[in-house]
Amino acid sequence: MGFIRVRDQPIVIVGCGGHGREIFGIIAAVNAAGDAPWKVVGFVDDAPSEENLRRLDPLGTSWLGPSDLLTQLDADYVIGIGDPGIRATVAARLDGVARPAAPLVHPAATVGLANTLAEGVVLFAGARVTTNVTLGRHVHLNQNATVGHDTVLGDCVQVNPSAAVSGSCRIGSRALIGTNASVLQGRSVGEGARVGANGCVVRDVSDGTTVKGVPAV
Repeated sequence: MGFIRVRDQPIVIVGCGGHGREIFGIIAAVNAAGDAPWKVVGFVDDAPSEENLRRLDPLGTSWLGPSDLLTQLDADYVIGIGDPGIRATVAARLDGVARPAAPLVHPAATVGLANTLAEGVVLFAGARVTTNVTLGRHVHLNQNATVGHDTVLGDCVQVNPSAAVSGSCRIGSRALIGTNASVLQGRSVGEGARVGANGCVVRDVSDGTTVKGVPAV
């Protein structure tokens, strides 16, 4: 993949909710594996709840302030927000005013040959990417999600745990593939579309559509 990081590269996580704290765990796993460890400066969040702030304490980190603070920090960042639409809005606001977003690959994820991973991509533990796959900016593949050959995922796509995207698929930007859902070979899911948990996509899904069930309609 060609990602080269210096040791103890500063990084900030945008969003201190559960998704962001899970990404903190990915960084810890990368560091434990000795792969150019990161130094987590802290979290930024525009409206953190008191509960989420308390949950930062056991991690040994803290909330630094609103996300605009990132423009003043000499650090890379990663967006720890699970909702793909909100993630896209945050990414657009940070483009050009902050340093590039960091790609993160959990040591227990598998990435095959001839794949393209853009900035801000996050692969959780157990994620599988086979070959000739293109992952756009800020794509998140959650635990045990799989993406097959020759598939393209647009920017800010969210693939939830144990979802399976088959080969030669096209997933539009800001789309969400729900937990345990499947997208069959050669199907497309439009921009901003959502596939419900356990759904099975057997025909193309239009932009902005929500589908669920087997087959997903």
